Amino acid sequence: MSMQPGVCPAANEYDEDAIVNPSANPTFDEILAARLSRRVALKGGISTTAAALLGGSILSACGGDGGSDEAPAPAPAPAPAAAPKLGFTAVAKNKNDLVTVAEGYNVSILHALGDPMHYGDESWKDNGTETADSYNRRIGDGHDGMYYFGLSDAGAYQSDRSDRGLLAVNHEYVVAPYVLHAAGRSAGAARNAAEVEKEIYAHGVSIVEVKRTAGVMAMVRGSSFNRRVTSATTMDITGPARSNALLTTKFNAAGQQTRGTNNNCANGYTPWGTYLTCEENYLNVISRAAGDDALRSAKEVVSLARYGLPQNRKSPYLWETAGADDLYARWNSSVTGATAADDYRNTINTFGWVVEIDPFAPSSVPAKRSALGRFNHEGAWPAPAVVGQPIVIYMGDDSRNEYIYKFVSKAVWDAADVGKGMAAGAKYLDEGTVYVARFNADGSGDWLELTYGKNGLDATNAAYAFADQGDVLINARLAGDKLGATKMDRPEWGAVHPTTREVYMTLTNNSNRVATTATPTGSQLKPDAANPRYYEDLKGTTSQKGNPNGHIIRWRETTTDVTKLTWDIYLFGAQADAASDVNLSGLSDVNDFSSPDGLYFDKRGMLWIQTDDGAYTDITNCMMLAAVPGKVGDGGVAVAAGGTSTIKGANATADSVRRFLVGPKECEITGIAMTPDNKTLFFNVQHPGEETTPDWAAITFGSYWPANQADATVKKRPRSATVVITKKDGGDIGI
Repeated sequence: MSMQPGVCPAANEYDEDAIVNPSANPTFDEILAARLSRRVALKGGISTTAAALLGGSILSACGGDGGSDEAPAPAPAPAPAAAPKLGFTAVAKNKNDLVTVAEGYNVSILHALGDPMHYGDESWKDNGTETADSYNRRIGDGHDGMYYFGLSDAGAYQSDRSDRGLLAVNHEYVVAPYVLHAAGRSAGAARNAAEVEKEIYAHGVSIVEVKRTAGVMAMVRGSSFNRRVTSATTMDITGPARSNALLTTKFNAAGQQTRGTNNNCANGYTPWGTYLTCEENYLNVISRAAGDDALRSAKEVVSLARYGLPQNRKSPYLWETAGADDLYARWNSSVTGATAADDYRNTINTFGWVVEIDPFAPSSVPAKRSALGRFNHEGAWPAPAVVGQPIVIYMGDDSRNEYIYKFVSKAVWDAADVGKGMAAGAKYLDEGTVYVARFNADGSGDWLELTYGKNGLDATNAAYAFADQGDVLINARLAGDKLGATKMDRPEWGAVHPTTREVYMTLTNNSNRVATTATPTGSQLKPDAANPRYYEDLKGTTSQKGNPNGHIIRWRETTTDVTKLTWDIYLFGAQADAASDVNLSGLSDVNDFSSPDGLYFDKRGMLWIQTDDGAYTDITNCMMLAAVPGKVGDGGVAVAAGGTSTIKGANATADSVRRFLVGPKECEITGIAMTPDNKTLFFNVQHPGEETTPDWAAITFGSYWPANQADATVKKRPRSATVVITKKDGGDIGI
């Protein structure tokens, strides 16, 4: 989830825009200036430099530790399969309080907050009286990332099955204004225990069986596969950080288990058929006492600050105030006991991981796979698995000034491991190498290895003395600082093209940039080549400054060198009527958008783009677009508003990018999955109506969705929900 510019939802107050990266790593503008200066001197002018920005022979050599600029070109990317063609009429921008989809499509609700997954629990009553315990068996809140797994008649993973499957859905956070309670959150410095217990169970993941009958996809209530994984579920800790002293807690002194997965935003999947859920804004639920620094080592204080948990920091949710029971006390990451085994001082270190869940084994224990590193994980997006090659997973750290990472497994893919669940996960996800990205201003880039004993990642590091590989992974941000990774603007969702393997990642927005001539203060940043726009857009009395509309970066790699990449900016979000140096992608009324967030490639190579926007919502609600992208290098050099040079992709056209749907009021469009036959599309609507203070007595809300989707006269509490889209003629979605 992205925080909208100027909007701070009451129930999700963790400031993911806050800067906790004090490193002196160069930003893009510094790299660009140095690179241009060198090239002008060597080549004799800016025209040659511009050619170098796009030329393949230069791209492979730049950013390395030496060598000639005339090194051989990298191997070309594989030729893509025939691209699908968009076959629907674009939906107009609108402010309707419903899902407005392209003509010729049906909309239905699969499930929403509070819907029972089993029999024995009463249906959602719209008054907040459901018991806390029942949320171990109900759909959670804040629907976000998800994935569809085909289910065979024998109850196993069947990747090509479309009429029966398991749908895993993240529940990111308890949405303001706490519609799952009777009349919102109770007042007071100490939280009501029953309310907190309900919120703990409403987080996490839902796994439900879905079945298509006569073209209609529905949840199978009472299925033996239906399962909740919550903020109280016991989980294993695996990989290099297992048993590390930094993971010792009162719950498990050995540092081998913990409880709960929290603030799960985006997701991933594995080729063997398991689900990856990712822990992002976990600081929503973790507090730390005043004076705690004096009880810590110097190393601990550095780590806590780098991960955004200073002393005297109260979490927005205040779960730890609900009582002395460990269900509540464990959210206080302060020193309260004689040793780490006597308190929860290390709670903070048990979150920020990629968690693997086997949806086909409801009794299996989820695993926090530490080999993939710890940070504000937005998601974990795998490249297509190739027999005999490692598993590759791309990840973003969703905070400003943070980094883009990838994981490369030690084991190479064996298709015989399909269906082997957590055992396969241990094989591929517990050993491997994490890399962090350095993007060079000429369009090249480097993946830098986060391995203890290499590149200064050891006890001699002045900023933070790493003790071992577990320490490196627990403190991946600090390792990235040491290696000189490129500071990015809150990397959000990623997606990997199914045939070309090019990687796309959204950089949602940054309203805190300053002009290139200004002196940044606090968390401000100047524009740079990968985040090049600075402009001011007045909307009534509100001023949007910096880069409020966001953009999508992409890159390609070769299988011959996993440490190199070549990048450009695929699309810039903008209003259609914006100046050309703001609307750098030439968007029109059929495809203009702002704040790209969710991304998803279907098996045909069609890219789906979702928005979580606060800059363009005076004109339209958030939306989802379909796109048929080109490839890295299909555009050219451009100069953005503010005067920063960048590399952009080809301009968008109505044939290459088109608006597919618009969501209800005050929502985020997020999470997307599709059945293998391309005939059923799932997506999520999160927090409809969240910006309006409710009147509980008058039943007045900012939105009445999803109850009003079928009947506009129905007025009930707004709920996050999963939506099913099908074509009225039963055909393939989008074409």
